[in-house]
Amino acid sequence: MATDLHLGDIVRLKKPHLCGGFEWEVLRLGADIRVRCTTCERRVMLSRSDLAKRTRSVEPKGQMP
Repeated sequence: MATDLHLGDIVRLKKPHLCGGFEWEVLRLGADIRVRCTTCERRVMLSRSDLAKRTRSVEPKGQMP
């Protein structure tokens, strides 16, 4: 799944984080992507291919749920 990500986008993953949150905000783009859990503020870096495998959906920045 080729995703077109931008800074500030919200990425919903298939499995929850340990805190129970599914949604992550994109903070940095490149070969590796830094994301922040919107529930507990934990920051992690994932490779672009690994994030693409784990992604369920992407909400563009500024879009209301």
